[in-house]
Amino acid sequence: MSITSFVLKMAAPAPKLLSYERFLFIGPHPDDIEIGAGATASKLAAMGKKVTFLICIDGRFGLDFAPEGTTPDELAALRREESVAAAKALGVDDVRFLNFSDGGLYDFNDLYSAMARAIGEVKPEVIFAPDPAVSSECHTDHLNVGEAARRLAFFAPFKEIMAAHGAKTAPIDAIAYYMTAKPNRYVKVSGFMKQQFDSILTHKSQFPADSEAFKSVRTYLKLRAFDFGIRSFSGKAEGFRVLGRTHMHCLPEASK
Repeated sequence: MSITSFVLKMAAPAPKLLSYERFLFIGPHPDDIEIGAGATASKLAAMGKKVTFLICIDGRFGLDFAPEGTTPDELAALRREESVAAAKALGVDDVRFLNFSDGGLYDFNDLYSAMARAIGEVKPEVIFAPDPAVSSECHTDHLNVGEAARRLAFFAPFKEIMAAHGAKTAPIDAIAYYMTAKPNRYVKVSGFMKQQFDSILTHKSQFPADSEAFKSVRTYLKLRAFDFGIRSFSGKAEGFRVLGRTHMHCLPEASK
Protein backbone atom coordinates (compact mmCIF):
# COMPACT_ATOMS: atom_id res chain seq x y z
CA MET A 1 0.00 0.00 0.00
CA SER A 2 1.37 3.42 -0.97
CA ILE A 3 1.76 6.26 1.51
CA THR A 4 -1.03 8.15 -0.28
CA SER A 5 -3.39 5.17 -0.07
CA PHE A 6 -2.61 4.65 3.60
CA VAL A 7 -3.21 8.30 4.49
CA LEU A 8 -6.44 8.35 2.46
CA LYS A 9 -7.69 5.24 4.23
CA MET A 10 -7.00 6.83 7.61
CA ALA A 11 -8.36 10.28 6.73
CA ALA A 12 -11.40 9.18 4.72
CA PRO A 13 -12.39 5.63 5.68
CA ALA A 14 -15.19 3.81 3.87
CA PRO A 15 -18.58 4.80 5.29
CA LYS A 16 -20.14 2.56 7.93
CA LEU A 17 -23.24 1.12 6.34
CA LEU A 18 -25.30 0.58 9.48
CA SER A 19 -25.12 4.29 10.35
CA TYR A 20 -27.58 5.22 7.58
CA GLU A 21 -31.39 5.02 7.49
CA ARG A 22 -32.47 4.75 3.83
CA PHE A 23 -31.19 2.02 1.51
CA LEU A 24 -31.89 1.05 -2.09
CA PHE A 25 -30.79 -2.42 -3.20
CA ILE A 26 -30.51 -2.53 -6.99
CA GLY A 27 -30.65 -5.97 -8.61
CA PRO A 28 -30.08 -6.85 -12.25
CA HIS A 29 -32.51 -9.81 -12.13
CA PRO A 30 -34.92 -11.32 -9.65
CA ASP A 31 -32.79 -13.27 -7.09
CA ASP A 32 -29.54 -11.28 -7.49
CA ILE A 33 -30.14 -9.09 -4.45
CA GLU A 34 -31.00 -12.14 -2.36
CA ILE A 35 -27.81 -13.94 -3.37
CA GLY A 36 -25.51 -10.91 -3.29
CA ALA A 37 -26.74 -9.15 -0.16
CA GLY A 38 -29.90 -10.83 1.14
CA ALA A 39 -28.73 -11.34 4.72
CA THR A 40 -27.65 -7.69 4.98
CA ALA A 41 -30.98 -6.49 3.59
CA SER A 42 -32.79 -8.63 6.15
CA LYS A 43 -30.67 -7.27 8.97
CA LEU A 44 -31.28 -3.67 7.94
CA ALA A 45 -35.03 -4.27 7.71
CA ALA A 46 -35.01 -5.88 11.17
CA MET A 47 -33.21 -2.80 12.51
CA GLY A 48 -36.10 -0.63 11.33
CA LYS A 49 -34.22 0.92 8.40
CA LYS A 50 -36.07 1.91 5.24
CA VAL A 51 -35.14 -0.73 2.65
CA THR A 52 -36.31 -0.74 -0.97
CA PHE A 53 -35.56 -3.24 -3.73
CA LEU A 54 -35.28 -2.16 -7.36
CA ILE A 55 -35.19 -5.01 -9.90
CA CYS A 56 -34.13 -3.81 -13.32
CA ILE A 57 -34.31 -6.81 -15.67
CA ASP A 58 -37.24 -9.21 -15.97
CA GLY A 59 -35.34 -12.54 -16.14
CA ARG A 60 -37.60 -13.87 -18.90
CA PHE A 61 -34.99 -16.22 -20.36
CA GLY A 62 -34.10 -18.14 -17.19
CA LEU A 63 -36.27 -21.07 -18.27
CA ASP A 64 -34.17 -23.98 -17.00
CA PHE A 65 -36.42 -24.89 -14.06
CA ALA A 66 -39.65 -23.23 -15.17
CA PRO A 67 -42.68 -25.47 -15.77
CA GLU A 68 -42.60 -27.08 -19.20
CA GLY A 69 -44.25 -24.92 -21.83
CA THR A 70 -43.72 -21.64 -19.93
CA THR A 71 -43.24 -18.73 -22.32
CA PRO A 72 -40.77 -15.91 -21.66
CA ASP A 73 -43.65 -13.51 -20.97
CA GLU A 74 -45.18 -15.94 -18.48
CA LEU A 75 -41.82 -16.47 -16.77
CA ALA A 76 -41.26 -12.73 -16.45
CA ALA A 77 -44.61 -12.40 -14.65
CA LEU A 78 -43.84 -15.40 -12.45
CA ARG A 79 -40.42 -14.08 -11.50
CA ARG A 80 -41.98 -10.78 -10.53
CA GLU A 81 -44.30 -12.61 -8.12
CA GLU A 82 -41.38 -14.60 -6.75
CA SER A 83 -39.42 -11.40 -6.18
CA VAL A 84 -42.15 -9.87 -4.06
CA ALA A 85 -42.36 -13.06 -1.98
CA ALA A 86 -38.56 -13.20 -1.62
CA ALA A 87 -38.40 -9.62 -0.39
CA LYS A 88 -41.16 -10.37 2.12
CA ALA A 89 -39.08 -13.29 3.45
CA LEU A 90 -36.33 -10.76 4.14
CA GLY A 91 -38.69 -8.29 5.81
CA VAL A 92 -38.84 -5.91 2.84
CA ASP A 93 -42.20 -4.75 1.48
CA ASP A 94 -41.15 -2.04 -0.99
CA VAL A 95 -40.21 -3.76 -4.27
CA ARG A 96 -40.05 -1.91 -7.57
CA PHE A 97 -39.48 -3.11 -11.13
CA LEU A 98 -38.08 -1.47 -14.26
CA ASN A 99 -39.11 -4.41 -16.50
CA PHE A 100 -36.31 -4.28 -19.06
CA SER A 101 -35.81 -7.41 -21.14
CA ASP A 102 -33.37 -10.08 -20.05
CA GLY A 103 -30.19 -10.59 -22.05
CA GLY A 104 -29.20 -6.97 -22.68
CA LEU A 105 -32.06 -6.42 -25.14
CA TYR A 106 -32.51 -2.74 -24.26
CA ASP A 107 -30.72 0.55 -24.68
CA PHE A 108 -28.34 1.39 -21.83
CA ASN A 109 -29.44 5.03 -21.79
CA ASP A 110 -33.06 3.98 -21.27
CA LEU A 111 -31.99 1.81 -18.33
CA TYR A 112 -29.93 4.68 -16.93
CA SER A 113 -32.79 7.17 -17.11
CA ALA A 114 -35.29 4.75 -15.59
CA MET A 115 -32.90 3.97 -12.74
CA ALA A 116 -32.35 7.70 -12.20
CA ARG A 117 -36.09 8.26 -11.84
CA ALA A 118 -36.42 5.38 -9.38
CA ILE A 119 -33.53 6.72 -7.30
CA GLY A 120 -35.12 10.15 -7.28
CA GLU A 121 -38.36 8.66 -5.96
CA VAL A 122 -36.79 6.51 -3.24
CA LYS A 123 -34.15 9.07 -2.19
CA PRO A 124 -31.73 6.59 -0.62
CA GLU A 125 -28.64 7.53 1.35
CA VAL A 126 -26.90 4.31 0.28
CA ILE A 127 -27.35 2.22 -2.84
CA PHE A 128 -26.27 -1.40 -3.20
CA ALA A 129 -25.45 -2.73 -6.68
CA PRO A 130 -23.32 -5.42 -8.33
CA ASP A 131 -19.70 -4.40 -8.86
CA PRO A 132 -19.23 -3.61 -12.58
CA ALA A 133 -15.44 -3.68 -12.22
CA VAL A 134 -15.14 -7.40 -11.47
CA SER A 135 -12.92 -8.75 -14.27
CA SER A 136 -14.58 -12.18 -14.34
CA GLU A 137 -18.15 -10.87 -14.77
CA CYS A 138 -19.44 -11.58 -18.27
CA HIS A 139 -23.19 -11.03 -17.90
CA THR A 140 -24.24 -7.92 -19.80
CA ASP A 141 -27.17 -7.20 -17.47
CA HIS A 142 -24.98 -7.27 -14.37
CA LEU A 143 -22.39 -5.03 -16.00
CA ASN A 144 -24.99 -2.55 -17.28
CA VAL A 145 -26.89 -2.31 -14.01
CA GLY A 146 -23.71 -1.95 -11.98
CA GLU A 147 -22.36 0.71 -14.34
CA ALA A 148 -25.60 2.72 -14.31
CA ALA A 149 -25.69 2.58 -10.51
CA ARG A 150 -22.05 3.64 -10.29
CA ARG A 151 -22.62 6.74 -12.41
CA LEU A 152 -25.83 7.67 -10.61
CA ALA A 153 -24.23 7.26 -7.18
CA PHE A 154 -22.18 10.31 -8.06
CA PHE A 155 -24.71 12.31 -10.10
CA ALA A 156 -27.83 11.76 -7.96
CA PRO A 157 -27.45 14.97 -5.88
CA PHE A 158 -27.10 17.19 -9.00
CA LYS A 159 -30.46 18.77 -9.81
CA GLU A 160 -29.84 19.74 -13.44
CA ILE A 161 -28.28 16.41 -14.37
CA MET A 162 -31.06 14.37 -12.80
CA ALA A 163 -33.69 16.63 -14.35
CA ALA A 164 -32.27 15.81 -17.79
CA HIS A 165 -33.45 12.24 -17.13
CA GLY A 166 -36.82 13.32 -15.77
CA ALA A 167 -35.64 12.53 -12.26
CA LYS A 168 -35.45 14.25 -8.90
CA THR A 169 -32.30 14.44 -6.81
CA ALA A 170 -31.35 11.95 -4.10
CA PRO A 171 -28.96 12.39 -1.15
CA ILE A 172 -26.73 9.41 -1.93
CA ASP A 173 -23.74 9.40 0.38
CA ALA A 174 -22.31 5.97 -0.46
CA ILE A 175 -22.46 3.05 -2.86
CA ALA A 176 -21.92 -0.51 -1.65
CA TYR A 177 -20.95 -3.02 -4.31
CA TYR A 178 -22.01 -6.61 -3.74
CA MET A 179 -20.62 -9.54 -5.76
CA THR A 180 -17.29 -7.74 -5.48
CA ALA A 181 -13.72 -9.01 -5.45
CA LYS A 182 -12.50 -6.18 -3.22
CA PRO A 183 -14.68 -5.85 -0.10
CA ASN A 184 -13.62 -3.18 2.36
CA ARG A 185 -16.63 -3.23 4.68
CA TYR A 186 -18.34 -6.20 6.29
CA VAL A 187 -21.77 -6.62 7.84
CA LYS A 188 -22.23 -9.27 10.53
CA VAL A 189 -25.15 -11.43 9.44
CA SER A 190 -25.24 -14.21 12.02
CA GLY A 191 -28.93 -14.92 12.58
CA PHE A 192 -29.99 -13.66 9.15
CA MET A 193 -28.78 -16.37 6.79
CA LYS A 194 -31.90 -18.49 7.24
CA GLN A 195 -33.96 -15.59 5.93
CA GLN A 196 -31.55 -15.33 3.02
CA PHE A 197 -31.93 -19.02 2.14
CA ASP A 198 -35.71 -18.83 2.55
CA SER A 199 -35.82 -15.86 0.19
CA ILE A 200 -33.80 -17.71 -2.46
CA LEU A 201 -36.14 -20.69 -2.21
CA THR A 202 -39.10 -18.47 -3.07
CA HIS A 203 -37.55 -18.20 -6.54
CA LYS A 204 -38.93 -21.64 -7.34
CA SER A 205 -38.56 -21.14 -11.08
CA GLN A 206 -34.80 -20.82 -10.57
CA PHE A 207 -33.98 -22.73 -7.37
CA PRO A 208 -36.23 -25.71 -6.67
CA ALA A 209 -35.61 -26.84 -3.09
CA ASP A 210 -34.13 -30.20 -4.04
CA SER A 211 -32.11 -28.93 -6.97
CA GLU A 212 -28.34 -28.92 -7.33
CA ALA A 213 -28.65 -25.24 -8.22
CA PHE A 214 -29.97 -24.37 -4.77
CA LYS A 215 -27.56 -26.71 -2.98
CA SER A 216 -24.63 -25.12 -4.81
CA VAL A 217 -25.63 -21.54 -4.06
CA ARG A 218 -26.33 -22.40 -0.42
CA THR A 219 -22.88 -23.97 -0.06
CA TYR A 220 -21.27 -20.97 -1.72
CA LEU A 221 -23.06 -18.49 0.54
CA LYS A 222 -22.10 -20.43 3.66
CA LEU A 223 -18.45 -20.49 2.60
CA ARG A 224 -18.51 -16.81 1.70
CA ALA A 225 -20.09 -15.84 5.02
CA PHE A 226 -17.48 -17.89 6.88
CA ASP A 227 -14.63 -16.33 4.87
CA PHE A 228 -15.88 -12.77 5.37
CA GLY A 229 -16.57 -13.54 9.02
CA ILE A 230 -12.94 -14.52 9.56
CA ARG A 231 -11.72 -11.40 7.77
CA SER A 232 -13.88 -9.16 9.94
CA PHE A 233 -13.75 -11.13 13.21
CA SER A 234 -17.54 -11.27 13.21
CA GLY A 235 -18.70 -14.87 12.89
CA LYS A 236 -20.64 -14.80 9.62
CA ALA A 237 -20.58 -11.73 7.40
CA GLU A 238 -21.31 -10.29 3.98
CA GLY A 239 -18.66 -8.13 2.34
CA PHE A 240 -19.04 -5.02 0.19
CA ARG A 241 -16.85 -2.57 -1.66
CA VAL A 242 -18.07 0.71 -0.15
CA LEU A 243 -17.26 4.14 -1.56
CA GLY A 244 -18.28 7.44 0.01
CA ARG A 245 -18.59 10.65 -1.94
CA THR A 246 -14.96 11.51 -1.16
CA HIS A 247 -13.84 8.34 -2.94
CA MET A 248 -16.00 8.66 -6.07
CA HIS A 249 -14.06 11.26 -8.05
CA CYS A 250 -10.40 11.94 -8.82
CA LEU A 251 -9.03 9.55 -6.18
CA PRO A 252 -7.58 6.48 -7.92
CA GLU A 253 -6.06 5.33 -4.62
CA ALA A 254 -9.60 4.55 -3.43
CA SER A 255 -9.61 1.65 -5.91
CA LYS A 256 -6.97 -0.24 -3.93
